[in-house]
Amino acid sequence: MLAYIVRRLLHSILVLIAVGFIAFSLFTYVGDPINNMVGVEATEAEREWARKALGIDDPFPVQFARFAWHAVQGDFGQSFRLSIPVETAIGDRLPATLELVFVAAVMALAIGVPLGVYTGLHRDGAISRILLTASLVGISLPTFLIGIILILVFSVWLGWLPSFGRGATVDLWGWESNLVTWEGFKSIILPSITLCLFQLTLLMRLVRAEMLEVLRTDYIKFARARGLTNRAVNFGHALKNTLVPVITITGLQIGSLIAFAIITETVFQWPGMGLLFLQAIQFVDIPVMAAYLCLVAFIFVVINLMVDLLYYAIDPRLRLEGTGHAH
Repeated sequence: MLAYIVRRLLHSILVLIAVGFIAFSLFTYVGDPINNMVGVEATEAEREWARKALGIDDPFPVQFARFAWHAVQGDFGQSFRLSIPVETAIGDRLPATLELVFVAAVMALAIGVPLGVYTGLHRDGAISRILLTASLVGISLPTFLIGIILILVFSVWLGWLPSFGRGATVDLWGWESNLVTWEGFKSIILPSITLCLFQLTLLMRLVRAEMLEVLRTDYIKFARARGLTNRAVNFGHALKNTLVPVITITGLQIGSLIAFAIITETVFQWPGMGLLFLQAIQFVDIPVMAAYLCLVAFIFVVINLMVDLLYYAIDPRLRLEGTGHAH
């Protein structure tokens, strides 16, 4: 077990180093931030002084070495656009993104898994066919179009929900939350539905496919032959084994929700990290862009590591393979 954890940690560190290098390499050549920081009447000498002050006139290896050394210490430098530490800029936006992702993930799990079980157990029913057809629509439509349609229907036509912003927030021990106010709760409904719809339909179809496969196995037939009730067979045996691959997909999708929140936050002007990242691209704010990608990569790596360890704890075959290699 210890050797497995150490091996996974080493792999994770290598992934983070590679992502940091690629991110910093790409963003170093996307443009010149000095053009956005000084006026058109600035002289060339003033531009050179600004580049030297920011350290972007150094060779690329020197810039990356400095970035990596400070990043290991949790220091990603100053934002070119906001003139504040990058970790402060991201920390101010982090609660909004995490709350949006949390609500979207809970909705995807709470709705997608039961619907997948239902369509798997009633695969020839009319309701199942309608749900599968609707899931194709959910997978096919782009996120921004879903958001625009929801705004048109529920904000413009019906006037039930706000179309942009986070609403009222409350400071809970340094965490700005909008989930504890009625206005904030209404504001998160449309963005969370937009963000979770693809994940919801994906989970539903995955659970359905796994459920159909498990129901055809020999041990399920044996359980029915023993006289167990359908409820005991479907939920006590089939569903338990169906959820094993769902753990992996759920872990990966949580990371995807954070990465794909950029589009949703843009459509609804949600003040999260994704909107900050797009603003950084427009301003060529290299420290913010590199720090954002490194943070997303770190979240992906942590979630994958947790899923791997959870798999190791659930699946005894992995433990047996580890023991065989040790011997």
